[in-house]
Formats: sequence, C-alpha cells, structure tokens
Amino acid sequence: MDRERFGERLTQFFFPITSDRWLSILRWGLALQVCLYGLSLRRDWSFLYATGRGLIDRALTEQLFSLESLFTPRMGWLVRLGIFLGFSETRVLDFIWMALVIAGCCLGLGLLCRSAAISAWLLHLCSVKSGGMMSYGMDNFTTIGLFYLMVAPLPDEYSLDHQWRKWQTKNPRLHGFFRRGLQLHLCFIYFFGGMTKSLGTGWWNGESVWRALTCPPFNIIAPQNLIVFRHFFPLVGIMICLLEAGYPVFIWLKKTRLVWLAGILGMHIGIAMTMGMYLFASIMIILNLAAFGPGLLHAEREGTSLWPQEVA
Repeated sequence: MDRERFGERLTQFFFPITSDRWLSILRWGLALQVCLYGLSLRRDWSFLYATGRGLIDRALTEQLFSLESLFTPRMGWLVRLGIFLGFSETRVLDFIWMALVIAGCCLGLGLLCRSAAISAWLLHLCSVKSGGMMSYGMDNFTTIGLFYLMVAPLPDEYSLDHQWRKWQTKNPRLHGFFRRGLQLHLCFIYFFGGMTKSLGTGWWNGESVWRALTCPPFNIIAPQNLIVFRHFFPLVGIMICLLEAGYPVFIWLKKTRLVWLAGILGMHIGIAMTMGMYLFASIMIILNLAAFGPGLLHAEREGTSLWPQEVA
C-alpha cells in the first residue's frame, strides 16, 4: 500500500460516513443516567456536600483534590458564587441539584441540547470532584460520556431542537469522527482493564470474583449461596479477562461483533444483578450501545476502514 493510499484509508477510518443514531442513543442514555444519578443522591445531597455536615467535609475533599489540579471545576466554586450573590449554602446546593436534573430532562427531550449537555457535564464533574472520596468508576465514565456528548455535533435528528428549529443535519463524516473517538476510547479502557486483570492469578483461579461478590457493600448475595457456584468462579474470571482484553480486536470484526457486544453487555448486566452496581452497569451499556450498536442489525453506510472486515 503506497503512502497516498494509506493516508486516504487513514482519513476514511477516522472520518467514516455514519448517521447520527449513535448520538441519539448517547443523548437518551445519558439523560436517563444523569436523572437517576441525581434522584439517587437527593436525600443525601446536602449531607454529602454541605461543609461541616457531611461524613467527609467537602472543604477537605476539595483541598486534597487541589493538590492534583487547580483548574478542574468543583462544587465549592458554585457555592462561593451563590453566597456572594446572597444565597445560603443549602439553597445553592439545592439549586445545583435541581439544575442537574433539569439538564438531564432537557437532554432526554432534546431541548437546548448543547446548553443542556454542557450544564450536565459541568455540574456532574463538580459533584464528582467535590465528593471524590465517595466516587468510583461510574462517575468517571458518566463524565466521559457527557464530554463526548458536549463536543459532538448536536442536535441529532430525533431531538426537539432539530424538529422545531429545522437545523440542517451535520456532516455525516463529522458524526463518524466523534463516534470513532468514542469507539477507540472504549477499546483502550477494556484492553488495559483486561490486561491488568490477566497479569495476576486472582481472575484465573476465581479468587477475584469471590472477593468482588463478598466485599461490602456489594455483597447482596449471601456467601452461603455463592459457595454452591464456587467451581464456576475460575471460568467466569477467565471469560471476563478474555472479553475485555479481546475487545479491541473482536468488536471490530463483522463476524464476532454481535457476540462480543452481547458478551460485554451480559457482563455488565451480571455486575448489576450480583453486586447492585446498577448505575455503573447502565453507563457502560449506554456507551457500548452508542459506540457499536447502530448498524449492528441494520447496516449503515460507512467509509472504508483500515481493515476490510470492519463495518462500523
């Protein structure tokens, strides 16, 4: 392959022709995720973020986080702005929670998509960074998804913005570029996650599976019930390693994509059912469906890729 043709195929890989269905899936999914996130924290919102009242003081969390980054948004910035304008801390926190849920609802409707996406990303990032000691992978992946939504070529054709304002549909290659970025991002995440698990023995002999299922607060299944299935733990651990480490290869191949995507979705559904990590499972399912779901059952027209087998 000469240099000119390789450059052309490289351009076609990063800028394939694709529809905006992936963006609709991402928008609807993240709207649901943001609303569920806000509703799940409603009763404890002030307890988590009010200074002097929470289990871990917000000021302490933000001070520790400032050692890593001085410019990442945090809840304290918004609280200080509200106090400067004459509102109490509790009133500001309630307003932030309400704004987050409203942004999620606007995303679901496709109303003021860009503003809603930016607001949801900013408010969610502030809550995650100010409650860093309470956050986990779900929060990071939600922030990643909201970032892609924020910079993507909104609005999609199923949004109210598109229906009411009759905005012109964006360049299909631009949609392809942002979707490709999300696809590659997931490949890196799963590959390094799978390789990290594979380096130790815990996932090969089932010990890590046992620890994951019995570690509080994720031990929703009684240990005496788990013991019955202990002989399957090594198989489950090996399958998880293979699914994640093989993701960057088999998710691209047309013959294995459906099987691999179904396996990944099944893995996350299993995590939700056995460990109670419902929001973590939902955000990973949303990202996977947005990245590789469209065109899986009904082929979409795409540009030529680096690999002849790949049909995204």
